[in-house]
Amino acid sequence: MVSRKPVSDPVFIQKLFSDARFSWLWLVIRLYVGYDWVTAGYHKLLDPKWMSTGEALKGFWVNVTKIPATGKPPITYDWYRVFLQSLLNSGAHTWFGKLITIGELTIGLCLILGLFTGIAAIFGAFMNLNFMLAGSASTNPVLFMLAGLLILAWKTSGYIGLDYWVLPALGTPWTGPGKTANVGGD
Repeated sequence: MVSRKPVSDPVFIQKLFSDARFSWLWLVIRLYVGYDWVTAGYHKLLDPKWMSTGEALKGFWVNVTKIPATGKPPITYDWYRVFLQSLLNSGAHTWFGKLITIGELTIGLCLILGLFTGIAAIFGAFMNLNFMLAGSASTNPVLFMLAGLLILAWKTSGYIGLDYWVLPALGTPWTGPGKTANVGGD
């Protein structure tokens, strides 16, 4: 069996995603994306159609699951339309609206504070993906891309934030508590 060397990243990419000297860049991106999530969640938090009845979400689901007589439906993938229709039929909008609101606020606050930044970015990207699958472009493609970059830079994207203390204290799943594998190193 032939032993192969691992493929290495270009030096610039290694530095961009792993060097703490680039943490200022990730701070700017984190604050931008986090602010966007917090404002989206905050507006929903104050709206009883999201937090009490879920009627706002129900209206959105009804509109995007319609198949027009002519033209293209908002949702490209039939499996996703069926998924949303099943949520709509089960009345899930009553609790799902709250879940979306709390999720948006939590993701935004974690990104702003630099707390579990990589994990928050994963959840944010997942929400952006679902919004895009439902036919809502808006700012979602840009936020999805920025979340992807934050995920790649998980070691340093929260370096100017609470992750500076939290990640070394918790460690990583592959090194154990209190140990990290060169988080934020050069």
